Amino acid sequence: MAAKLKKGDKVVVLAGKDKGKQGEISSVAPKDNKAIVDGVNVAIRHTKQSQASQGGLLAKAMPIDLSNLALLDKNGKATRVGFRMEGDAKVRFAKTTGEAI
Repeated sequence: MAAKLKKGDKVVVLAGKDKGKQGEISSVAPKDNKAIVDGVNVAIRHTKQSQASQGGLLAKAMPIDLSNLALLDKNGKATRVGFRMEGDAKVRFAKTTGEAI
């Protein structure tokens, strides 16, 4: 099955403690059905100091379920993603505007 949301997509959170927040997907784990979005679902992690890093309390973006994310269209509204054939290529498109992504 083709991925509806990919790395670099601008998304909005539909449910959970960060509902309404927007961000960009930095990584996707299709097997787990989760994605990491910058600035969303942030947890504080205690890290030990090492030669490479300072240590202390560090904010880290945690994975969020793909079902709680929606793609943002050019108008800045949440939209569903569809697929269609344009010539020989399969492309994603925004269901609200019909525009290819």
